[in-house]
Amino acid sequence: MMIDDNKLHALLGKLVNEVGAAANAALVHLGDKLGLFRSLAAHGPATPAELAERTGTAKRYVQEWLAAQAASGLIEYDAAKGRFLMTPEQIAALADEDSPVFMGGGFESLAAVYAGAPRLTEAFRTGEGVGWDQHCGCLFCGTARFFRSGYRAHLISDWLPALDGVVEKLERGARVADVGCGHGASTLMMAEAFPNSEFIGFDYHEGSVAHAREAGKDAPNLRFATARAQQFPGRDYDLVAMFDALHDMGDPVGATRHARGSLRRDGTLMLVEPMANDRLEANLNPISRSYYAFSTQLCVPASLSQDVGLALGAQAGEARIADVVRAGGFRSVRRAAETPFNMVIEARP
Repeated sequence: MMIDDNKLHALLGKLVNEVGAAANAALVHLGDKLGLFRSLAAHGPATPAELAERTGTAKRYVQEWLAAQAASGLIEYDAAKGRFLMTPEQIAALADEDSPVFMGGGFESLAAVYAGAPRLTEAFRTGEGVGWDQHCGCLFCGTARFFRSGYRAHLISDWLPALDGVVEKLERGARVADVGCGHGASTLMMAEAFPNSEFIGFDYHEGSVAHAREAGKDAPNLRFATARAQQFPGRDYDLVAMFDALHDMGDPVGATRHARGSLRRDGTLMLVEPMANDRLEANLNPISRSYYAFSTQLCVPASLSQDVGLALGAQAGEARIADVVRAGGFRSVRRAAETPFNMVIEARP
């Protein structure tokens, strides 16, 4: 076998970048947890000693951490002054929790991915699933933080208005089920935006429901309950929403069928799913790369741990999602909105 040196060097360059990114991901999470990014953003350029003093951390560790972030291009280094700083773009992505592009939650989720590697290795050998509830708690917190940024940027202003007649119903007073709500970020945003409507968030994970209840305890039009997507209670909903959840379900056809039976005759099913093309070759890009990786480690194992175990995966694509929704009894299915990261599917009975 002949090796092409140019191709080998190009591959090794990619692999060096991969190892560096993987190693530094843990440090990004650490910096997020210790408030290092936030302090640097809030107080401006700092030496390692100054940042350590501000954050109550050890100078020598902070010195090495800062160098790693500067080498990764996540912060800047002013060699003339010996200080580190962040640009507005870096602050938006790494230090501002309210930013629509904040990525801290994604790095927090990676901690759970690495912690779950032994269980996933065994699942590869047996073909069995790994439920979301079998991962460490940082997965739920990280996932909530990661998706909250996108929901805050688009849910009220873009996604709901893209659905036929839904905003008008919500303004008058509608009944809404948010299925697979996790920590309840999407449910709470809708409840705050539409005080005349009633919102119920459902999730099968009791720990997430408890967290959601605490977060929404002051909202009079909001409550949360533990229930599976195929069995959540109630009828005559005007809107059933599933945010980044359908592809994780073992029986998504059963979930959409149950949603169909719980809706009013003129009700709407809203699905927010990861952006994906219908063909693998069209998904070989940086965004899909991340989605495929998380799907392999979280989404597919979660589905395989449940009844049916259809295992759609995070890159199922619009056509496959539409097939599932139609099998659940919906006649009208369309893409109502999209971002580079999400597609919003509207289904009507």
